[in-house]
Amino acid sequence: MDNLSHSLTGLAVGELVHRSVAPEPEAASQQVRRRMLLVSCWAASNFPDLDLVFTSLLPRPLGYLLHHRGHTHTLLFALPQALLLAALIWLLWPAARRLLATSGNARRALLYAITLGFLLHLSMDFLNSYGIHPFYPVDQRWLYGDMVFILEPVFWIATGAPLALMVKRKFIGVPLLLLLTGVPLFAFQAGFLHWGSLILLALVGLVAGAAQAHAGTHGRSGLLTGLAACLLFVAVQGVGSARGARMLADELRGRDPASELVDAAMSAYPANPLCFNFVAVERNEAGGTYRLRSGVLGLAPAMLAPGQCPAGLSSGSSGRELAPGITLLLDHDGSLAALRRLARDNCYFRAWLRFARAPQLTGMLAADSRFSATPRSNFSAIDLAQFAGKACPQGVPQWDYPRADLLGRALRQD
Repeated sequence: MDNLSHSLTGLAVGELVHRSVAPEPEAASQQVRRRMLLVSCWAASNFPDLDLVFTSLLPRPLGYLLHHRGHTHTLLFALPQALLLAALIWLLWPAARRLLATSGNARRALLYAITLGFLLHLSMDFLNSYGIHPFYPVDQRWLYGDMVFILEPVFWIATGAPLALMVKRKFIGVPLLLLLTGVPLFAFQAGFLHWGSLILLALVGLVAGAAQAHAGTHGRSGLLTGLAACLLFVAVQGVGSARGARMLADELRGRDPASELVDAAMSAYPANPLCFNFVAVERNEAGGTYRLRSGVLGLAPAMLAPGQCPAGLSSGSSGRELAPGITLLLDHDGSLAALRRLARDNCYFRAWLRFARAPQLTGMLAADSRFSATPRSNFSAIDLAQFAGKACPQGVPQWDYPRADLLGRALRQD
C-alpha cells in the first residue's frame, strides 16, 4: 500500500489505543502518552518500507523487485524492528522515557501500538497483487491478496476524516480535510476514479465524520466507524476478486480446454468494487506453450461495463470483448522451452523469476505483465542484454519462484 494509507491508518489505530487504555493521572502525562502512541503506531506502520535502503545491493531492477517487501515484511523480522523502534523512543524521547518508567498503562499501550502498527503494514501490503511472503523462512512463497488497489482512497477518507475532526488546531485540521477532498477530485479529473467512487468516498467520510462529531472530544466512535468501513470494504473487495477470478476461469476453460489456468492476478480499481484488471497465466504442456492474457473485468457489466471503468487504469478498454464483462487488452503466447532454457542458462533472468508472477519474454527483454502490457513502460522490465558477460549477482533473496508451475524441472530451488 501507499504510505499515506499506512500513515493515516497507523495514526487512527494509535489514537484508538490511546482512547482505549485507562488514562494517566496527570494531564501532562496523558498528553505525552498520546503523542508517543501516535508517533509509535505511525512509525511502525511505515517502518518495514525502510527496506528500500537495500535496493542498491542488487543491480536494477532486481534490487527493488527482490528487496522491497522483502525481509522487513516478514513476521520474523518484525520483532527486531519493533524492538529497535521501542529503543529509539526510549533513547531519544526523554518525556516518553520518564512516562514509560513510571506508568504500566503507558508501557502496555506502547506495546499495543507498535505491535498493531507492524501487523497493519504487513496486512495492508498483502491486500494487493504485488504480494508479500510474511512467513519466511518457514514459507518462502509470495502471497497475494488481489483485492485492493495499491493507492486506496477509502483508507484515506475513512481514517482521515475522524482524525481531521480531532485536531484542535484549525490550521492543521482544515488543510487535512481539504486534502482529503481535493485528492479524490483530482484523481477523478485525471481518469483514475469513477463518479460512483466519489459518491462512495463522500458517504464514507460523512458517516465516519458524523460518528466522530457525535462521540465528542474523547470518544472513539468515529475511529471505530472508519476502521470498520475499511474492513467492510476489504471484505467486499475480496468477494468481488474471487468472483471475478471464477468468471475468468470459466470463460478461459471453455475457450481452450487444452490449456490449464495456473494463475489469475486480479488488480482492483480504487474505491470501485465492480472493476478489476486481470492477468491470466495459462499453460499448455502438450503444446509446449504458455499464454498471458490481460484485460479489464466488470463484475456487473449491465451496470458498469469494462469500457466504463476509469480510463486511466484500463487504457480506455479499447481491446476486444472476450465475453460480457471481460475485455482483452493483451494476448501473448510464449514458448515453455525458451522460458525454461533462459531460466537455466541466465542467472539474471533466474533471479528476476523469483519475483515475476506473469513473465512476458520478448527476445532478451522480460517484464511482469501485472504492471503494464507494454514492457518498455513497465517498472519490472529487465533488459538481459545489459548483463551479458557479467558475473552472476550475489546475495539474491531465496524467495520461491511464483511461476515454478511454468518452469517445470528447469530449476531447482537453490
